[in-house]
Amino acid sequence: MKKTGTLNAQLSLIIAEMGHTDKLVICDSGLPIPRSAEVVDLALSKNIPRFIDTVQVVMEELCVEGAIIAKEMETINVKGYEELMATLNDVPVKKVNHEEFKKITCANGNVAFVRTGEATPYSNVILIAGVAFD
Repeated sequence: MKKTGTLNAQLSLIIAEMGHTDKLVICDSGLPIPRSAEVVDLALSKNIPRFIDTVQVVMEELCVEGAIIAKEMETINVKGYEELMATLNDVPVKKVNHEEFKKITCANGNVAFVRTGEATPYSNVILIAGVAFD
């Protein structure tokens, strides 16, 4: 039995199989997800698990070279934005409007969606995998 890191078997496997520039979408419970997409549905009830908790766990295992968020997050979900920026640390973040964000989530290159129970608007991020050649 795995004792640290991502304990969800499906999510752990997805992270392990990701390659350079692959994208992982971590989203709130309201983001539209394409029917054909692979989904790790972690949502148990309203706000369980939280978006930021999920991002923090994924960031422990995934090498991330960039992120994409909806620019509305910065002004409408201020607390979530601040927590996300602190979690991403030095990762470059591209901000696009929410409609563009949703279009990007439907494009090729997204490996999977991780749906949280988060019920706060604009609690979504696309993590772009980097290369761990340290």
